[in-house]
Amino acid sequence: MRTIVVGSRQSALALTQTKLVISRLERICAQRGLFFVFEIKPIVTRGDRILDVTLSKVGGKGLFVKEIEQALLDGAIDMAVHSMKDLPHRLPDGLVIGAVPPREDPRDCVVSRMPLKGLEDLPRGAKVGTSSLRREAQLRAARPDLRVEPVRGNIDTRLRKLETEGFDAVVLAAAGLHRMGWQDRITAYLPVDVMLPAVGQGALAVECRDEDGPIRELLAALNDEPTARAVAAERRLLGVLDGGCQVPIGAYAEAAAGSEGKAGNVALTGMVASPSGETVLKASVSGDDPELVGETAARELLAKGADRILAAARTEE
Repeated sequence: MRTIVVGSRQSALALTQTKLVISRLERICAQRGLFFVFEIKPIVTRGDRILDVTLSKVGGKGLFVKEIEQALLDGAIDMAVHSMKDLPHRLPDGLVIGAVPPREDPRDCVVSRMPLKGLEDLPRGAKVGTSSLRREAQLRAARPDLRVEPVRGNIDTRLRKLETEGFDAVVLAAAGLHRMGWQDRITAYLPVDVMLPAVGQGALAVECRDEDGPIRELLAALNDEPTARAVAAERRLLGVLDGGCQVPIGAYAEAAAGSEGKAGNVALTGMVASPSGETVLKASVSGDDPELVGETAARELLAKGADRILAAARTEE
């Protein structure tokens, strides 16, 4: 019997996500007569340690995954469960995404101390908290009158700060609240045409060593092909733009199920915005090759002027 050590951030949400993945893997093992047991190894990342600075000012990529990936490379763990949006577009040599499980709700949502149906119902000058430049830019584009201020911390910390630090609302990923069973805290969902999600938002990535054949075979049974194809398009866009948390980049793709051996269509909308929200560039592309769809959308954004926004943001880093 092999013990499979699974690396995870130590937040409540990360551990919940990891347990969900392990539960699915245990069912697969039972169906196949595989004798694996799973053990979670919590790992503290640099992003977890830096709580008093907004992510856009910390700099660097992989703030929430580097220490976990190093544990994989060192053989201290056998696989890792990440929020896909935390995973840089380029993986270290020797590591692969072994599985992308079915995606949760990819949208952002508003949690507010007042009833509302959407951003339009917030009063003028309302104080709104967010941990992301992408959300901040789109909030400012939709409602320039709002006071958008940073709020860091795990999902439960940010919900608590809504009550303790005078925010009228905070904007969070709906997927995290769903996985924690806190759907009742959601005041309103934000449609993707108002708030385009982060690349990979709502999806999980199970990372493993490329050379570990038994683990890769097990994870292949967990993979959801439409989700994997959609996320591949989004991540290719991110890769071409060479984006990180310093620049407001959003993307959301939907992949249709294939039929008769043919791949389903992938439809992607990508976005690059100036941090102020004064400029919001979007491009929509569809096709049957996720990589090509993502690259084409990125090239269209660059042709529209995204290169100037990206260059200005990197100058400020």
